[in-house]
Amino acid sequence: MLVADFDFDLPDALIAQHARPRGESRLMIVDRVAGRWQEGHIRDLPGVLASGDRLVVNDTRVFPARLIGRRDPSGGAAECFLIERVDERHWQALVHPGQKLKAGAELIFEDAARVPGVTLRGTILEQRYPNAWGRRLVAFTVTGAPSLDAAVDALGHVPLPPYIHRDDTAEDRERYQTIFARARGSIAAPTSGLHFDDALVAALAARGVLRTAITLHVGYGTFKPVRVDRVEEHVVDSEAYEIPQAAAREIAATRVAGGRIVAVGTTTTRALESAAQADGVVRPGAGVAEVFIFPGSADAPGHAFRAVDALVTNFHLPKSSLLMLVAAFAGRELVLAVYRDAVARGFRFYSYGDAMVIV
Repeated sequence: MLVADFDFDLPDALIAQHARPRGESRLMIVDRVAGRWQEGHIRDLPGVLASGDRLVVNDTRVFPARLIGRRDPSGGAAECFLIERVDERHWQALVHPGQKLKAGAELIFEDAARVPGVTLRGTILEQRYPNAWGRRLVAFTVTGAPSLDAAVDALGHVPLPPYIHRDDTAEDRERYQTIFARARGSIAAPTSGLHFDDALVAALAARGVLRTAITLHVGYGTFKPVRVDRVEEHVVDSEAYEIPQAAAREIAATRVAGGRIVAVGTTTTRALESAAQADGVVRPGAGVAEVFIFPGSADAPGHAFRAVDALVTNFHLPKSSLLMLVAAFAGRELVLAVYRDAVARGFRFYSYGDAMVIV
């Protein structure tokens, strides 16, 4: 299957640069069996679901992974985007300007006006992967904060996706975080959860819709472009997940009772499908989501869903692995038809955009 088969036209004006208030998104309601869809509102979600269905949400918490500072001693501008922790002092990071930040380079991050007395110093130790888009191993020392995490939380900036063409604001610190967020560890939000507010959660509970939380820490791979021509040749980055024993029991009980498992987001879907056995039973515990979910074709079998019965998701980038996941769940032709209609209706796309529910 060709990656080009997942392309569609999207005007730049429909790429959301700011989020709507929680609970105010438009919702495309898709019936994948009937092949029909209709426009609604996120507050219609309780009526789409049934008593006994179970929402599974991702409770990961985004940390401010983007550090903006200067080179020492030159004073030139520098950035460091933390992408994978190695140990207490060391991170793999994407740095800019990559050509100038070689082994031995020193970086300073501080903000005297906002957090006086807190300083992070980073030392470039090595280039982890030759020609790998500026990725480096960085060692940090902290002054004025009890830990590296505390310093990063104080000095860091919200890691808004690259298609949001503005600086982050204080409002993004709250808005680019779901109301379910608990476990610190993601460099991108599980954006389907951004649509929920307390009133919607209460309405779902009143409907008899159950809720369970699992954790998958979203990594830089969520932005990784598909650089091959054929879908089957793409490799997704792995992401760590944790499914508590209680969550696995709740999911199993819902399936036995005939309820649907409704994954809130592609991250939740990847975790559940990675942990699911052939019979659909979700194994508890820690794991690594490495599965690449894409539709079947004459060239390769697609993913057979084991755990997920319905999906709440956003509208994704053309030719992206996330769009392929949604197409695997609902069918490529149906999903692209819905996307074309969403464009015609002026739906907002990507992380701060509108929502879709597929049943």
